[in-house]
Amino acid sequence: MPITPLVPGSTFPEITVPQLGGGEMTLGSAGGDHDWQLVIVYRGKHCPVCTGYLQQFEKRRAEFDELGIELVAVSSDSEDRASDQIVQVKSTYRVGYGLSVDQMKQMGLMISGPHNGKDVAGPFAEPGLFVVDQDRNLRVMDISNVPFARPDINTLLLGLNFVRKKMNDGYAVSGNHM
Repeated sequence: MPITPLVPGSTFPEITVPQLGGGEMTLGSAGGDHDWQLVIVYRGKHCPVCTGYLQQFEKRRAEFDELGIELVAVSSDSEDRASDQIVQVKSTYRVGYGLSVDQMKQMGLMISGPHNGKDVAGPFAEPGLFVVDQDRNLRVMDISNVPFARPDINTLLLGLNFVRKKMNDGYAVSGNHM
């Protein structure tokens, strides 16, 4: 089956991964009181830049919650490797693991191999960030080929706050420009 590249406004693929702490989670399907979901794809335990970025999201989690946006993170790491890293992050948001190469491709992520990092267990996804609405429409996406090029969280929050406020005020904000 050919893979259609993701673009803002397209339907986010239904991808289910195991979740730390038990069970599974479906990326792009918000849980709890949230109607949108922000999916953070991180490189894995071998990446200290990822640990810092995930910690920044943890510190700002309440602001995303206020906007009705659930934070989740996922990597290709095994359960043990993901657990080791998330202990450092002190994450209170859901974290998935075991993202497969096929799932990475469905999301249009850049994929690196073991030669692209130290202490790497196998192929892994380079960073990606996706904001998915209640209808599984992709609202925001950012895909990187390196660990140090990621969206600024302050700017992301400002933009999402603006969009959510406009939508609550009855303005139509859709398509590939949110």
